[in-house]
Amino acid sequence: MCNHRVVANGAPLDDRFTNLALEARKAGHTPTLIGYNDTAADPRGLDPADPRLRTFEGLLPGFEVELNMPEEPEAWIAWLRSEGYDVPHGSLEVYEPVGAPPTGRGVTFPPPVYRAEHSDTAYMINRSLDWLASRTQQPWFLHLSLLRPHPPWIAPQPYNAMYRPEDAPLPRRAPSEAEEGAQHPLMRHWLDHRTAESFTRQNIRNCDITELDQREAHATYLGLISEVDTQLGRILEFLEATGQTERTLIVFTTDHGEQLGNHRLFGKLGWFDSSFHIPLIIRDPRAPDSVNGTRVEQFTESIDIMPTILEWLGQDVPAQCDGASLAPWLTGKTPPDWRTAAHFAFGLHNPATREFEDTFGLAPEACGIETIRNTRYKYVHCGGLPPLLYDLQDDPDELINRADDPDYREIALVMARELVTWRMRQDDRALANMKIDSQGLHKA
Repeated sequence: MCNHRVVANGAPLDDRFTNLALEARKAGHTPTLIGYNDTAADPRGLDPADPRLRTFEGLLPGFEVELNMPEEPEAWIAWLRSEGYDVPHGSLEVYEPVGAPPTGRGVTFPPPVYRAEHSDTAYMINRSLDWLASRTQQPWFLHLSLLRPHPPWIAPQPYNAMYRPEDAPLPRRAPSEAEEGAQHPLMRHWLDHRTAESFTRQNIRNCDITELDQREAHATYLGLISEVDTQLGRILEFLEATGQTERTLIVFTTDHGEQLGNHRLFGKLGWFDSSFHIPLIIRDPRAPDSVNGTRVEQFTESIDIMPTILEWLGQDVPAQCDGASLAPWLTGKTPPDWRTAAHFAFGLHNPATREFEDTFGLAPEACGIETIRNTRYKYVHCGGLPPLLYDLQDDPDELINRADDPDYREIALVMARELVTWRMRQDDRALANMKIDSQGLHKA
């Protein structure tokens, strides 16, 4: 992200970058999208009246679109109407729960008007199966981007009541809001200003929702995950029934995690594992049986996915890629010199609202967070604001900031040096590893 700079929805993607879809085309595939990939267009060279400059929900170059499901999924809503539902235009209304009881009843959130077989998840799976049915005898490349369990957390029956709120775990958080906010100025700001409306349908501060509300939210969230699990099973059953399982690479992952009440926050933000530790499951039909079901404990990152797929397709990995192929793990081998830490970042600057720029008096370039996390420590560098350091062995819930603790001063210094070194290695190298002299062009 420190190279392409797409740090939030609406941040334009520089046209000079290639991507997975464009590279897969070189292998003869036509990458197709069902869902969304939220790519804001490079504004340079576009007329100010171009509609692409009025949405963050643009399409990544290289994809053909079978079904676009933006924030207001009109195609799905129109289909609901064709199925006999009396639903209004716009996505927020269709997700409203039916017969919502007052909060504090100890039940999961009520279901919406639509049944499970008509949910947005089921609709996208139906469209995927229709698309796949006409391609059983030819190569295909499908990017299926399901929305769930993204908010609003409203699950259809029976998924809304599949898990009991009383069985849901309580979030990991400090004993009090004051202690949570004392960790860092950004925490204090988020606790004061972020509301739970888009998650729990309540327009109150995240940190003010009750314990029961949190359990209800967690139970509903688990129900939405189970719905995704069930619906994806239909895709896998289709591949098995049509004899495609043994020639199909399957990659399952997500774009972000969820705080789910941890640290009194909802959504994805900051530096917490809850927001950045995401699932990654790869099923390679060529993998030996001894490897199937293996869990890799080493650090992998989302930037590893593109090199992995391209290597599987027999394509060269572009120099712009910062990640590394996971292919050796799929054959039971450990790649040499593998990373010993994970790195992730979070962008705060917003030219439209200037929320953090004005609140903290920061230049836009300073409104960002860079994190390095190894098996023991997590160091967080905040541009223009104090750093954070966690000892994950003694404090796995990330509750105690050790950055100013004299006993951890050397560790903080070492982690900061490692982060700087890593950033140097990640600098844009499109032309950096070339040199022209009297002998011609040299490439590293």
